[in-house]
Amino acid sequence: MNLIRPILLATLLAFAAGGACAAPRDMPVPPSGILGVTDAQLSPEYWVARLPDADIPVLDTAAIAAINERVTRLDPSMHDIRHLPASLPREQVKGWIEKLTSRPSKPLFDVEGKPVTAAAIDAVMDNAAIDTIPAQVTPRYGMAVRRGALRGYPTELRVFSHADDTDIDRFQESTLFPGDPLVVVHASKDGKWVFVVGPRYAAWMHADDVAYGNAATVFAHADATPYRIITGAKPLTVYTPEAPAVSELQLDMGTRVPLDTSVPPDQPVNGQSPYTSWVLSLPVRGNDGVLSFHPALLQRNQDSAAGYLPLTRTNIIRQAFKFLGERYGWGHAYNGRDCSGFVSDVYRSMGVQMPRNTRDQSISPGLTHTVYTDKDSHEARVKAAKALEVGDLVYIPGHVMMVIGKIDGEPYVIHDVGGMSYKQADGTLRHIKLNAVSVTPLLPMMASGDKTFVDRMTSIVRIR
Repeated sequence: MNLIRPILLATLLAFAAGGACAAPRDMPVPPSGILGVTDAQLSPEYWVARLPDADIPVLDTAAIAAINERVTRLDPSMHDIRHLPASLPREQVKGWIEKLTSRPSKPLFDVEGKPVTAAAIDAVMDNAAIDTIPAQVTPRYGMAVRRGALRGYPTELRVFSHADDTDIDRFQESTLFPGDPLVVVHASKDGKWVFVVGPRYAAWMHADDVAYGNAATVFAHADATPYRIITGAKPLTVYTPEAPAVSELQLDMGTRVPLDTSVPPDQPVNGQSPYTSWVLSLPVRGNDGVLSFHPALLQRNQDSAAGYLPLTRTNIIRQAFKFLGERYGWGHAYNGRDCSGFVSDVYRSMGVQMPRNTRDQSISPGLTHTVYTDKDSHEARVKAAKALEVGDLVYIPGHVMMVIGKIDGEPYVIHDVGGMSYKQADGTLRHIKLNAVSVTPLLPMMASGDKTFVDRMTSIVRIR
């Protein structure tokens, strides 16, 4: 996710024909209009079969741990909440909040396309209660108890940059998943929101989505073994009327959930025999807000693993394709994810922890990247694109794509994208709205009337 992305999406919808090269003539244009993509290419096995040695690990667990340590230590967008001091100065907390919660400088529109009034913005800013932050703040440790939105402002108000675009809510930032550790450093005036700091993001969250415990309890659960890694897109726990808090709870890809080993295997869990399921230990918020843990069942036929998946090219492709067709959701809205959330969730299932947003990923000092500037020619960029390997991440302003392979030397990507524009044989530009996790060729993608995505490329990140 990146704040530049809406500009890119708007541009993609308003092209005029320009001077860029037409799409390769041998690329088919199926009835969908998606250049170069047939039904066969919508299967992960198509791409896996094209790879030699696809199951050889790209990185082992030690190398992945080293990357994660570098990212946590060097990347300013990450937060080492395990080692926070017992008291935080006002200016640090205020800085976290005001990074997101500053008075909007541009006009905004509501879901009905009407201008958001100054009075409405005043009420939101007043609810943030930034002037009430004490000189010293004691962080309160806790956990997310369900998939919960992270917001830039303490409000449910959805706002948009354009009256006719209600997809990208400018107050939406990201999401936390069940069991994600966090610290709370501030509360809204109405008490319905808390400002939380997680390992990858700091933003406002519904107060009811957080349960409080001490740091030792929180991190003991986060680190507990044995555990399951969720490898499916978003499986649900088993329905159970006996324990509504953990009934049909969504667990998104990459979530690490400890097993509850205290339950005898021949005894029911929430009214059901556990022998066909994994017995998970999930965080629950009590009426007093206190953190506790409750067993829940995850069916064994749901995708999960006893540890992070090996980082292989096969797993990169198969994990990415589990999201194919999911609706684009800015900041993980619409129960989905955006472009940077998509690639980071895929890599998280293999143990790699990445920064949350597109720009932070593309420049992270903890990751290996090649930077491109205006000094790099079109020819040099195309040469680099044709040398891309499976799993490479390609960044343009506000967007990221994951490489899945090549056909006749042409690189293909899977990405969560608003649309695809390309030059037709007669030089005219065609735009197809996608708004989903999609497979496309890379080189024909147009970012403007005369610039391709490759011309706009700012960085290539290689997790290897």
